[in-house]
This record gives sequence, C-alpha cells and structure tokens, in this order.
Amino acid sequence: MKRIFVFLFSVACIASAEAQLRLPSLFDNHMILQQQSPIPIWGWSHPSQDITIHVSWDTTTIKTKSDNTTYWSATLYTPPASNKPYTITIQAGGEQRVLQDVLVGEVWLCSGQSNMEWSMENSADGKQAMAQANDPAIRLFHVSKSAASFPQVHGEGTWRVCTPESVKYFSAVGYFFAKKLQQNLNIPVGLINASWGGTPAETWTPEEIINADATLKAAADKQGDDRPWCPSRPGVVFNAMINPIIPFRIAGTLWYQGESNTGTPETYKQLMEAMVASWRKEFLNEFPFYYVQIAPYADYGGEGGVLLREQQVKMLQIPNSGLVVISDLVENVKDIHPKFKKPVGERLANLALTDTYGKKDIASKSPLYKAMKIEKGKIRITFDHVPNGLISKGGEPTEFQIAGEDKKFYPAKAKIEGSSVIVSAKEVKNPTSVRFGWSNASMPNLFSKEGLPVPSFRTDN
Repeated sequence: MKRIFVFLFSVACIASAEAQLRLPSLFDNHMILQQQSPIPIWGWSHPSQDITIHVSWDTTTIKTKSDNTTYWSATLYTPPASNKPYTITIQAGGEQRVLQDVLVGEVWLCSGQSNMEWSMENSADGKQAMAQANDPAIRLFHVSKSAASFPQVHGEGTWRVCTPESVKYFSAVGYFFAKKLQQNLNIPVGLINASWGGTPAETWTPEEIINADATLKAAADKQGDDRPWCPSRPGVVFNAMINPIIPFRIAGTLWYQGESNTGTPETYKQLMEAMVASWRKEFLNEFPFYYVQIAPYADYGGEGGVLLREQQVKMLQIPNSGLVVISDLVENVKDIHPKFKKPVGERLANLALTDTYGKKDIASKSPLYKAMKIEKGKIRITFDHVPNGLISKGGEPTEFQIAGEDKKFYPAKAKIEGSSVIVSAKEVKNPTSVRFGWSNASMPNLFSKEGLPVPSFRTDN
C-alpha cells in the first residue's frame, strides 16, 4: 500500500508541477466584475493552446488561443448588476479553472498614499463600523505593496468578502465609499485598493511619461530616493501595483494623495493630468477620476500645502473629474492623518452618485471661487456651486485677506450676501485682490448651505 501511495503522490506532484493554466490574482473566487461592460480577461497556459471560457450568466462559449509566449486574452460581456453569484469556467487542454461566487456590479480603484491606505482599524470612526461590516455585496481586493524598475504582469492580492475581519486593515475611505454606494444603488460594489503611504505621485506615473517632459523630470529629480518607508522614483509603484491590474474593467478611480508632493506644488496639476491620461489610456476607459484635496497641516514647508491645494482645484480642468474638500474634517493640524475617514468616503460617494450614477438632490460639490468685482472700496467674491447660498459657522466668515496695488495683505472683514461675499479692510482703500484660507493649516468657516466647505483661493497670481 505504501508503494501505491508514494506512486500516486508522485503522479500528483508531477501533474501539479506541469500545470500551466494561470490567471492574474484579480481573477479569483469572490471577485466582482463591472456590469454591462466588455471585460478583458487574460492569463497564461501552454504555448499555442486553445482556450475556452464559459460563464454561467449566458450560454456563450468564448474561444481564444495562447500565443508562443503562453499569453492569452479574451473579452467577456457582463449582464446588469445582480447579487446572484455566477461562475466562470476556463478550460485549457486538460486543465480547468472554475471561479466561484462571482458577482456583477460596480468596481472602483482606490489609490494614493497613507490617507487612502489608512485602515478601518486605525480610523476613529472605523472601529465601530467595522464590527457591523458583514456586507456580502461588498468585495475587497488589496494590492500588496511592491515596486519594480520594469512593468510587472502577475501581481499579488486576493478578493475577500467584506466581513469585520477582512475589512479591518482595508482602506477606511474606500470602505465608507463602497458602503454608501451599495446602500444607494442596491448593487454589489468591488474595491481594488492600491495605495502606499508616503509615495509621491511620480511613482504612480509611468516613468517614460515623466522622462519625456523636462518640467516633470526636474520636479521628480527633487524628490530624491531616501525615504526608508517607500520608494520615490518615477514609475516604480505603477510598474508593480497598477500595471498588473491593467486593463481590468473599472467604473472609476478614487485618489487621495498629494502630501508627498508639497515640495514641488507648482507642477502637481501637470503631473496629475499626465498620470490620469496614461491610466485611462492603459485601462482602455475614460473613467471618472474623483480625488480628495489634502487636509490642512501645519508642518509643510513654506506655502507648499496651500499651493498644492490650489493645484488640486485647478485639476478640475481634467475631464470627468471631481474634487472633495475636507478642510472642516481636521481635529489637529499637527497631524497629517485626519482621524475621521467616514465623511471623506461618503463625500466621494456623493460625487459618484451625482456625476456617475445620475442621482438627484445630493449635495456633492463644494463652492468654488468664480470671480471678483471691485465695488466702492470693497470686493465682491462670487462662487460656483452655491444653489442655496453660503453660510459661516461660528460667527462672521474668517480667513479672508485683502490687498491693494502694493500687494500688502491685511486681515479683512467679510459679509455674506446670498451666494457672494463682500470683503473689505479699513487699511485698504483701493483693493485689487483677495485671498481666502491662504495658509497650510487654514481651517476657514465658510460653507455652502448644504454644509460643504469652500476651499482656499486667491484672486491674484
């Protein structure tokens, strides 16, 4: 009997060693696929081998063939979103792989640095929510931290059904986004979390794009590469954490990053335009890009924080993008990580619900500086996104400054008139410009009546 057992064990080992049908880690049990979309699927097998794919939501047989490098690819077409679990069966020669418990819904990529990475366990509002996070319609895929000098293809990670245990170390911003989306749309939501604390945006952008632009390359060179906790060289995180999931079909991207680019704020908008354009090209999808403005923080050098926030407002020129302002969600301006992530995730969800999913009667956009007009020794500031007017919390509007032609700014008195603000100061008889919330740690008290804060701005340049 021992000889028979050894023989069978040896045969099993040989069969296992010769197994060639492989899939990226994204294609696994419990995954969520983007609804009503062409879904690229790919993998590796023996060279020049016929591949057949069967999906349980219809009777179509998808056929393809691996090339001489063993790579193969095909396209699936998904049905409308459903909580019904499906299977995907992939056959390659005598090998078969069956993906179980596959849902169809909305899939969002979460990326950035530490405030996106910040887990439910570490968030002030995450621990209580975590205990109730038994959400089988929410699925979580965490991309392991990794960097590489050249694009990688296999990637690492596992799809997990959302439970108190699986969500414990997952992005809190991502989870609260998904929770609100799932509650409002009543369909499955999948999250792919690819984030790494401390990484500048250059690491998430293909190296060749940065090297091809002298301005971006000069800014990237200033980053150095001496961070002991993360890399900062252009493209290295993109190569290892984003490239392996391309071109998986996603509904959109959530981005919370910028703190590590406050040393070179003047190039941030240009850098992000390049990064977003490259991602959309690689994913074959002009997906929405919703991002969080960095929070007030006192220990940035010079005006790096406020200048980067200004660049983030200008990033709204990127087509199909949206901005979340969180200047009111900070308890300690000496802490670069605001403790409460639920309102951040929910504000991102509100942007998606209005701009991607067409929901009405949801306030999702902060008021933005529109124009100024000089009126008899005062300046009137007007704003976009104030359908019902402005309010100030805790007294008159704060953090306004005003200057004349000499460019000397003085603290200003501000008065709300409907959807505009009148700004003046006795020291400035002939004003020419206004600044608002113009410091790294500024937490002004001006909001839309819907409760969304006005971000810092200046009328001069």
